[in-house]
Amino acid sequence: MWKDKRRRTRAARRSTPEPPPGAPQSSKWFALYTTSRHEKRVAEHLSQRQIECYLPLYRSERRWSDGSRVTLELPLFPGYVFIHISRSQRGHVLGVPGAVAVVGGTGGEPAPLPDATIETLRTGLKLRPVQPHPLLTAGQRARIRSGAFAGFEGIVVRSKNGFRVVLTLEHIMQSYAVEVDLSDLEPLTPGSLTITAISETEPYRSRL
Repeated sequence: MWKDKRRRTRAARRSTPEPPPGAPQSSKWFALYTTSRHEKRVAEHLSQRQIECYLPLYRSERRWSDGSRVTLELPLFPGYVFIHISRSQRGHVLGVPGAVAVVGGTGGEPAPLPDATIETLRTGLKLRPVQPHPLLTAGQRARIRSGAFAGFEGIVVRSKNGFRVVLTLEHIMQSYAVEVDLSDLEPLTPGSLTITAISETEPYRSRL
């Protein structure tokens, strides 16, 4: 009997098609943790090695000690670059100077991000002012109704120019604030949005 069972097991294995050696694997987006303040350099090395990557940047105006002003492009998510790779390319990526680790999920396996998340960032950063923001876990929540970030949910805060919605990329637990009109927001709790939304006491200043 055990011989018949072994034969049936072998037959089942043969009937299950396996991917041929060298078959291309689907590429997905992952978050790559980098050495501090080396995000741009890591992105350059990745591009030189023909590894698709995306480094979200935002513009920040600064005034130097001599009174001059300059506009800088800084990483929206300090310490991270997004990479579009197959799982088999992880070792190749980690050979890039400044690359530390691919962000993983349960079981220690690399955790992919939805394609829509990256596409929304790519489109939204061109259309709306966006800045990093400290992580928020409490406050009045609302959904953005229109634009590139339509459907995204976050916490409403005041800004000097009006209102922002603080969105959190939970994959890396970092937040960013998107400027919006109050009319573009839909409260997630019954009633209308109040003017008592959390007030930003001081602008968030990213490191240079």
